[in-house]
Amino acid sequence: MRMLEKNPLVVAMLAALALPALTLPAAAFAQQDAVESSDDANVLDEIVVTARRKAENAKDIPEAVSVLDRDRLIALGGAGGDVVALSNQTPSLNAESSFGRTFPRFYLRGLGNTDFDLNASSPVSFVYDDVVLENPTLKGFPIFDIDRVEVLRGPQGTLFGRNAPAGVIKFESVRPSQVAEGYARLGAGTYGTVNFEGAYGAAAGEQSSFRISALYQHKDDYADNLRSATEKSLGGFDERAIRAQFAFEGDGFDALFQARARNMDGGSQIFRANSVLPGSNQLVPNFDFERYAHDAIGAAFVDTLGFNARLSWDLGAMRLYSVSAYESVEMFSRGDVDGGFGASFAPPFGPGFIPFPAESGDGIPDHRQLTQEFRLENQSEGPLSWQVGAWVYDELLKLDNVSYNTLAGGIENGRAKQRQDNRAYALFGALGYQVNEQLRLAGGLRFTDDSKEFSAQRLSSPIGAGPLGVQRVNPSDSNVSGDLSLSFAATEDVNVFARAATGFRAPSIQGRLLFGDRVSVADSETVRSIEAGIKADFWERRARFNAAVFDYRVSDIQLTAVGGQANFNTLVNAERADGRGVEFDFEALLTPDLIATLGASYNDVEINDSRLAIQPCGSGCTVLDPRGSIAGTVLIDGNRLPQTPEWIANMTMRYGFELAGGELYAYTDWSYRTEVNYFLYESVEFTGDPLLQGGLRLGYTWNDGQYDVALLSRNVLDEIESVGGVDFNNLTTYVNPGRYVGVEATVQF
Repeated sequence: MRMLEKNPLVVAMLAALALPALTLPAAAFAQQDAVESSDDANVLDEIVVTARRKAENAKDIPEAVSVLDRDRLIALGGAGGDVVALSNQTPSLNAESSFGRTFPRFYLRGLGNTDFDLNASSPVSFVYDDVVLENPTLKGFPIFDIDRVEVLRGPQGTLFGRNAPAGVIKFESVRPSQVAEGYARLGAGTYGTVNFEGAYGAAAGEQSSFRISALYQHKDDYADNLRSATEKSLGGFDERAIRAQFAFEGDGFDALFQARARNMDGGSQIFRANSVLPGSNQLVPNFDFERYAHDAIGAAFVDTLGFNARLSWDLGAMRLYSVSAYESVEMFSRGDVDGGFGASFAPPFGPGFIPFPAESGDGIPDHRQLTQEFRLENQSEGPLSWQVGAWVYDELLKLDNVSYNTLAGGIENGRAKQRQDNRAYALFGALGYQVNEQLRLAGGLRFTDDSKEFSAQRLSSPIGAGPLGVQRVNPSDSNVSGDLSLSFAATEDVNVFARAATGFRAPSIQGRLLFGDRVSVADSETVRSIEAGIKADFWERRARFNAAVFDYRVSDIQLTAVGGQANFNTLVNAERADGRGVEFDFEALLTPDLIATLGASYNDVEINDSRLAIQPCGSGCTVLDPRGSIAGTVLIDGNRLPQTPEWIANMTMRYGFELAGGELYAYTDWSYRTEVNYFLYESVEFTGDPLLQGGLRLGYTWNDGQYDVALLSRNVLDEIESVGGVDFNNLTTYVNPGRYVGVEATVQF
């Protein structure tokens, strides 16, 4: 077993080879449109992406891109899953959240941010229907009626928004069309879970159309609180979201308008005190997924609202694009951060030793984000292509950080406020030149200017430190980033590519003053990256293979020293971080009825700064790093970046056969990652074990796919592992969702 844990590629490949024997008869799980039929053969459809802001075959893109299509996303969301379900579903992509469904944190090729402040910036950019979503809460918008998710790995320093040195996760909604069509999907299962989504669209006129999509997800509180008389249980949620689109296609002018909203109640994370054995990272022997013991309130709500208008004008040899967007979020989350009850000075207490209670809340009472982009690109025939543009960003963010006295019935005993006004603009341009039939060269530059006006104030202190006057910081910086690439068509079916790129993340601010007395600022970070790879169709277009090797260096990398001995984060800059690795995606139509995918990545990343010392855990964990020159600190030189598995592997397989005028099918998907560190320092207890999770689906579809019913399961092995921790109080962790079993029915109309 240990050999398999160390070799996830072997696990995935053995599973891929063994699965047909285990699942026959099996199926296509509504992925018929991933395969197009011809008179003499079945072949894979080409994958169309907009990684360079225009529709292109993914094989022609000279960078590492993975795509999760509509059917893969349906499988991941079937159990009421949220956006964190994307974790480990493509090479080099990991995700987690200490806020439950409220605040996802993503990591690409090891680059991300473990900061739990609602003002945290990330080197992984989210772009939703051409609009960058900067605040971390906006990134939790649920996945429904999505055509595809594109994962662009490596710096995106030319064409996308801001703060994208790690890459971009790009969502593309299903667009309106003149064809009247829609669907309704209803599922129910374990823990009272209900999952509904549906959409309908049609022509609104000869040149206009609309599409309305909606989502409702519910889960009962599944974990019983053994201690509190007021807060009985946690784990449940109600999630509602809607998206409305209106499209107009005229003579020389196109427009697509969108409005979307989200409302979520519940879904706060369950922190579990002393849930790992001291001296190990194994969950305690009596760990019970459906039990916890809190004496504080756990609750969360999120409301978001967004509007955007995407317009384009045909100017003959050129086309002008405009993207205007408004986004806002209001939210609050409150939790029992110590994960237990009582305290060492106020017994009884437990589970295990609770040195002091910690109950806190974080909220966004006011927020708005405005973005505007203009982009002009050529449409003329010829070897030269180009696009130029300008982008403006304006954000207002207000935050509340609140502490509560759990032992006094949860009354407020501390409050701090933050306000940030962030303005940025960028000018960019990209060129491509087809040298000959085989060789294409491309490059681009982006100038970015970013400035912040930030203030924070402590109104009252939970630890007797008293109020703190307004602290102000106003960091700003500008940068020129870009990329150069070449793509060479070795044959009609094989492209090789090479790419060099740079990226930039503007200064970040951490202003949680409840338990600290100063605002910390991290200076800008820059990244340079090189990668090379191959993209190939083979076996008469019944299979495709993409692979890339990469090497990068992040200079002055922004890092978050989380927790320590207080509920307080500090931003620091390390001298650099270095990463290198390999990634591949494989897809094959093994028979006309059997299709399989396989992906994997290896990431070797480390912090390189011989002088950087941080405060380790305040919870009695077993720290493995050497002591720093300052008492109470440790050196982190050579450590892996947090939440970065060395190996990630994933696979899917589906097979079907005709039965009684319809099709009986089976579908399975699996993901695996090796162990991860939770924080910058290394410790035994705050290391996540390897995690293997899978989904199964057995269903029947008929009437040319109009109707579908299925039995399904997520986390079929019911593998429960610690996936994150709280390090300032005791050995508190949180775990992944448990096994789900349910049924689902879909009607296409």
